[in-house]
Amino acid sequence: MMLTEETPVPQAALPVEEMKDHLRMGSGFADDALQDGLIETYLRAAMAAIEGRIGKMLYRRRFEWVLECWRDSDEQALPVSPVAALVSVTLVDAEAVEVVVPATSYRLIPDLHRPRLVGKGLSLPTIPPQGLVKVVFDAGFGTAWTDVPVDLRQAVLLLAGEFYEHRHDDGMQAAGLPFGVVTLIERWRNVRLLGGGRA
Repeated sequence: MMLTEETPVPQAALPVEEMKDHLRMGSGFADDALQDGLIETYLRAAMAAIEGRIGKMLYRRRFEWVLECWRDSDEQALPVSPVAALVSVTLVDAEAVEVVVPATSYRLIPDLHRPRLVGKGLSLPTIPPQGLVKVVFDAGFGTAWTDVPVDLRQAVLLLAGEFYEHRHDDGMQAAGLPFGVVTLIERWRNVRLLGGGRA
């Protein structure tokens, strides 16, 4: 299985000015934008760390998920959430010939923790022998920073601030996420039931 982000978060959507306020950086100077690139880097790193921990995408963007077999014949849990829309399902055979599956053959069951792709008939489309399937979908809370839940926004600012403050760290900093960040994201973490099988 391989998940690829097809549309990254636009630079203009990042809360750079809010991050500056969080860091209590001065304003009104000629070099106000001098740190913007560094702040953007730490914001992206913080978002990636938090998304990886909770399995939820903060900003909405497009993903392609490639897999060689369905976990269950009639439904497949998607790798991240919240999923806003299924864009396409494409079967690829051993000769790399692609066939787009009609959208009438499947549907999305939205779920904050475990969205699923479900076949409208008796089962999902059959993946060709030695082939694969490409599932393209849009996932994330929204396209704007204000669409992200407030506790997750605060966690991003805290973690990005931690990265910024310790950018010259000599490796003595404790590993793992800061306690405040862990507390803020805890309720968003996926809870696995039945060993990751059907819930």
